[in-house]
Amino acid sequence: MPNSAARNRTMANSLPMTLRVYQHLASGLVPLAPALIKRRLKQGKEDPARVGERRGLSQDVRPHGPLVWIHGASVGEVLAAAALIERLRDLNLRILLTSGTVTSAAVVAKRFPPDVIHQYVPYDSPRYVARFLDHWKPSLALFIESDLWPNLILAGAARRLPMVLINGRMSPRSFPRWRRVQGTISALLSRFDICLAQSKTDAERFSALGSRNVVTTGNLKLDVAAPPADPVKLERLMSMTRGRPIIVAASTHPGEDEMLVAAHRSLAGFFPSLLTVIVPRHPDRGSSIAGLITASGLKPALRSREELPTAATDVYIADTMGELGLFYRLSPIVFMGGSLIPHGGQNPIEAIKLGASVIHGPHVFNFTDVYEALDGSGGARQADTQEALVKQLGQLLADPAVRETMHRAGHGVVERLGGALDRTITALEPYLLQLRIEMGAANA
Repeated sequence: MPNSAARNRTMANSLPMTLRVYQHLASGLVPLAPALIKRRLKQGKEDPARVGERRGLSQDVRPHGPLVWIHGASVGEVLAAAALIERLRDLNLRILLTSGTVTSAAVVAKRFPPDVIHQYVPYDSPRYVARFLDHWKPSLALFIESDLWPNLILAGAARRLPMVLINGRMSPRSFPRWRRVQGTISALLSRFDICLAQSKTDAERFSALGSRNVVTTGNLKLDVAAPPADPVKLERLMSMTRGRPIIVAASTHPGEDEMLVAAHRSLAGFFPSLLTVIVPRHPDRGSSIAGLITASGLKPALRSREELPTAATDVYIADTMGELGLFYRLSPIVFMGGSLIPHGGQNPIEAIKLGASVIHGPHVFNFTDVYEALDGSGGARQADTQEALVKQLGQLLADPAVRETMHRAGHGVVERLGGALDRTITALEPYLLQLRIEMGAANA
């Protein structure tokens, strides 16, 4: 495999004290795993039928031949890998996809082919990681963005498993934190054969932190296909809301819903039949958002209760999973959540691909390059204050021509910044070639 000599030299280096302490602590905490799992089950953060996977156990059988293991933290990372997974399947490679959340597992079950094997990533204990690797014996590991579990990475490197960081992102908040423990992050990043970064800035940060071979390939999330929508459900929603101006607030976080409800109250004075659709990032917040809306004197309806928006509904709470494609098609105006509070913003690309004009808050550091390009071209607008949010949304509600101009500009940016998938495949070609050789030998 590429860079095997460099890998051997790296593995010869001793681990920094921080990682040695981490390994000992992770091993010592194994007896507490049942209590942790029990607590997470109560919180709805684990699937009771699959908790064994968190301990490296699996009821699934490893398929014959080369196996590409792809790991992403949650929904966003998993969806970012969708087009890449399709390319790898076209090469007849089998895929093992791991993630850490119940919501991401639901998305995989709904939107990925049945031959893509999904497993919950094991807790980062040497024992559980060893079980996982012993069972699956992956041929190539692709880690998405920056979900770096030390024992998982160190164990893979110790087995000379080729590992690549794809769609690598290092946020402006994470970078200075890692700089304070330079030896620790360098010991992890140097285990990767290559780092494929989203942007030049990300590439510079990864290099500064110890990545050995960094290439800028772009953001895979820009190449993600628009999310699907059930046509029957869409037609029903459209018939229930026909003639009403609609704003969709996508992937909202605590602290934003209050501002959106206040914005609705202000705008409803000018647009009396206005319907605001709030799609919380975490659907379990639906009931609390409904309480907030009711307390403000407005009438909510919750999708999780199978309610549909009626003429009396002011705010529709779409507290379900996997239906953003439905609501992006329902409205040409989308506010992207996670941006009015210091969360870093959510991905606007899917909304733009489905024709939306995008409004966002000032905190978009998770997608800095994308939002800078969109704002600079007029494809999106930033609202820094409550007053600005009302003004921007009001202009879009009042003027279809402005919406159309924004959409054209946004679509142009998405087209211009795309291509990360092709560049990623090119960078992975030496590894894929080796897998095809192994596949041919196995079939001979």
